[in-house]
Amino acid sequence: MHSHHSHSGQFCKHATGTLEEVVLEAIRQGFEVYGLSEHVPRYRQIDLYPEEEGLTLSQLSSQFEHFLVEAHRLKALYAPQIRLLVGLETEFITALDLESLDALLQKHQGQVEYIVGSVHHLNGTPIDFDRQTFEKAVESVDGSSAFLCAYFDAQYEVLRRFHPEVVGHLDLCRLYTPTLQFSQFPDALERVKRNILYAIDYGALFEINAAALRKNWETPYPGVDLLQIILEHGGRLALSDDSHGPQAVGLNYGHLPGYLERAGVADLWFLEYSETPNTYGRNVRAVKMEQNWATHPFWSQSS
Repeated sequence: MHSHHSHSGQFCKHATGTLEEVVLEAIRQGFEVYGLSEHVPRYRQIDLYPEEEGLTLSQLSSQFEHFLVEAHRLKALYAPQIRLLVGLETEFITALDLESLDALLQKHQGQVEYIVGSVHHLNGTPIDFDRQTFEKAVESVDGSSAFLCAYFDAQYEVLRRFHPEVVGHLDLCRLYTPTLQFSQFPDALERVKRNILYAIDYGALFEINAAALRKNWETPYPGVDLLQIILEHGGRLALSDDSHGPQAVGLNYGHLPGYLERAGVADLWFLEYSETPNTYGRNVRAVKMEQNWATHPFWSQSS
């Protein structure tokens, strides 16, 4: 089985455990492909989280570079047991983040094999830190409709500029309002459809992200309404646990088959390393699972 999105306490202060402990747990559970995708650095002191108090911007940048070194060490070390992919997860707080990511990708070309394209902020405010901060972000743009539209516009900019191989938690914008239906917000629905079609056109995979299930959702990201839009337009799906430490590797994967079956999902995809860079200069390609995903033996042991 596969996951394309993960973090460790070694390189992400709101996660736990070392990167190697995450890898060892993925091996223990029988993952065949596991993506290591720590957050890129942030570039303004104001954007650091409370748990990062005392860190400097220079230390954050150094931490990410150490992640790349350690991830490639683990990839080589455990190659006989698991196929590790070394990637990153994007941030878009201000234009500075996009400009800096351009520079980072050029500097580390060949080391960053794929991108998880995500948005976690709006108007400089985190939307996935706690409910109070989320509501502050909503209020900063004059209500729910404007908030959703701004989120999808930011997401579109990440998609357009970097063409991430994996679209991360497509509807994180309703993290604290999981029953929200985009049909009630036509302007936002139009924007997310635009994003989905754009990502399909350049060949992205949309992650089925199990982390929503540990955040009081009844489904993974994306919710049913957006999943149906993806499927109606021929979008390709991949799995992610979005683990934040070894304790969350594969967490709630056991709930995914039922969700996928009810939605009528026929195929799942995953990324694999490719010596030949893709159109965007990164060393992965998308591969369809040959085995019927619903009968994969991994499900019998997943939690």
